[in-house]
Amino acid sequence: MPHRSTDLPRRTVAKAAAVAGLAVLFGAGAATGRAGAATRLGPRTVDVSVSSTALGRGAPVRLILPSGFDTQPGRTYPVLYLLHGAHDDYTSWTRETDIEAFTEGRDLIVAMPDAGPTGIPTAWRDGSDYETFQLEEVPALLRRDYRASGVRAVAGVSTGGYGAMAHAARHPGAFTAAASYSGILDTTAPGVPAVMDAIVARENLSPASLWGHPILNLLTWRDFNPRARAAGLRGTALYVSNGSGLGSGGDPLPGVLESVLWPSAQGFAGALRRLGVPVTTHFYQGGGHDWAYWKPEFAASWPMLARALGLPE
Repeated sequence: MPHRSTDLPRRTVAKAAAVAGLAVLFGAGAATGRAGAATRLGPRTVDVSVSSTALGRGAPVRLILPSGFDTQPGRTYPVLYLLHGAHDDYTSWTRETDIEAFTEGRDLIVAMPDAGPTGIPTAWRDGSDYETFQLEEVPALLRRDYRASGVRAVAGVSTGGYGAMAHAARHPGAFTAAASYSGILDTTAPGVPAVMDAIVARENLSPASLWGHPILNLLTWRDFNPRARAAGLRGTALYVSNGSGLGSGGDPLPGVLESVLWPSAQGFAGALRRLGVPVTTHFYQGGGHDWAYWKPEFAASWPMLARALGLPE
């Protein structure tokens, strides 16, 4: 398990030779949205199909409702958005964690919107706009049909961690808190564009369909880069965690990927400090790019998220 440290040395990743194969590890780990069919999965869990203009199709979001939702029809609730990683889907948080049990008795809505097969929730050059879907269409649905208040926090793993910080940075004030667990927080750092391209290519998509070429379209890459937009995070409570990955036991590949993202996370945190933007960090030795590390990181970040949502810890 990871251990806390406040002053670990930065690991230097000398080569990105394994990047082409790294994307497989991610799987280990304004229009108004209109609701389509809703499927009740349990007493509090519902899958809703959203008719999305931003995506040009229906897209799912899984909701966990408060325990008293049906008996307190006049009450509104804050929303915690949980974003999935690459080559996964909107079911990952309920499949891999105990989020349903964890939120039992807590007065909030948990929303887990889809981000497509790559899990990169952004405005794609090919026209798919997951940013608008997650930031405008899903919240509009929740306000209209599920009594969501305007208080929102966001957290995500891997590419979902990218989404959490990118959404909050590109839309200052939209979220009271943002948390990233092994997220891609500097998309233009050495080796990272190749990782992004590999994620996209694994889904049989052209890498250029994301933000274009990382050099020829550098301004676009920077526009969607959390580190480049870090000033927009001022006033948002922040939590960032990442392992060094190197030296972790078992299958070495999750550790290799985690080590590739380590300098990106360190650079992002450093940029925030230089801007005077407070951030809680947990950079730990070893670790891998998987849920075994993300689950305790979510628990560690919960007090911050709860305070930002106006909830008891």
